[in-house]
Amino acid sequence: MDPRDCDVLILGAGTAGLKAYKAATARGADTLIVERGPGGSTCTRVGCMPSKLLIAAGRAAHQARGAAAFGVDTGAVTVDAARVWQRVRAERDRFVRAVLDEYHAIPADRVVHGTARFCAADAVMVGDRRVTARRGIVIATGGHPIVPELLEPVRHLVHTHETIFDLDTLPRALAVIGAGPLGLELGQAFARLDVDVTVIDDGQNVGGLKDPEVNRAAVAALGREMTLALGVEAEVSATDDGRARLTWDGGDAIVDLILAATGRPPSLAELALETTGVALDEHGTPEFDARSHRCGDSAIFVAGDAGAWRPVLHEAARGGRIAGDVAAGGKPQRRLPAFAVAFTEPNLVSVGRDFDSLPENAQVGAARVSDNGRATADGEDQGLVRLYGDADGRLIGAAIAAPGGEHLGHLVALAIDRGTDVATFADQAWYHPTVEELLQAAARDLLGVAD
Repeated sequence: MDPRDCDVLILGAGTAGLKAYKAATARGADTLIVERGPGGSTCTRVGCMPSKLLIAAGRAAHQARGAAAFGVDTGAVTVDAARVWQRVRAERDRFVRAVLDEYHAIPADRVVHGTARFCAADAVMVGDRRVTARRGIVIATGGHPIVPELLEPVRHLVHTHETIFDLDTLPRALAVIGAGPLGLELGQAFARLDVDVTVIDDGQNVGGLKDPEVNRAAVAALGREMTLALGVEAEVSATDDGRARLTWDGGDAIVDLILAATGRPPSLAELALETTGVALDEHGTPEFDARSHRCGDSAIFVAGDAGAWRPVLHEAARGGRIAGDVAAGGKPQRRLPAFAVAFTEPNLVSVGRDFDSLPENAQVGAARVSDNGRATADGEDQGLVRLYGDADGRLIGAAIAAPGGEHLGHLVALAIDRGTDVATFADQAWYHPTVEELLQAAARDLLGVAD
């Protein structure tokens, strides 16, 4: 086929790729995008949105069962699995259509269909067509789930986040391998839909939390709804009746299905990055600057899950915009505070500097959820908030396990980005009674001021 050339070439039409395409074209760059599949984001198809829909169903059942504590009788609560999945998929498909509208709005002559493979630092082969970029190439090929080798004996019972939403029924018992945000979110959702859930992880921390005190509070809260087997190595075998048996030191479980939630490495294997000359880490992932998303001094950029850096949607979207803009001649942007949320209940949130990376002279302030009037009134009194300050009195990070923690995290992230000191953060209009008052209480504790 005839070769093509352009100013900026985007590899992948997911969240990062679509934002990169828009940013580059907005600067007037002649931009092409390569996509080998149907386009659209992981978030809408098999990630953020279908998982939140399942979480919402689980929350409805959980709240109905707990209504009696407030003097409200609902009668027996039953879960209609077919209707649960019907709503999950119907709403999921609506979100997908919205993203595909964005993809399909790209002129047909700007899209090259196929799988890209680098043949030089400024060019890729797509099939037998060479596509050359004069200014830059943005790698936005996303990531993919992995299934641990230990699950091979029962591979037919194993799902990942890419297949779990295709179920039509609910299992009696489910094992989740991995206690990260994805595993915990879906595990709790299934548990609230009357599924017996066991979460297994070889580490002691859950939801990406590094703070030992907040992690302890999270484990206590989530352990009321699921079995958490942490710090263990499991063995897996098939049972005579077609189920799976998982055994570990101190416990075992027999389940109908297994959810593998052990991470999403970047999808880079087919790109032949070794031909580009860019520096790669020990996993074969390109090293890049977080402010520009440029790989060293090259004209290659990485954005979204392909970079294995802060694999969350807001970073993928922003990274795509930055990469596309810089490739087309724009300037690097500031680096935002790290911000991650596990949408369990309580929410598990990490913002800014995590516990393991705190400076030696850092100060810590805490507030227990059980001391918050709004949380106890709502019957959600589990969790802990911890804020971190540096020697100059600036707010630098937080670990949160709390109801409404997603909202608390946004306030902390904004304060860190603005360079707010702890005293100023504490002296805000914290309305009563709200869960936001947990932040004021933790800030005052950090300052050593009686509340």
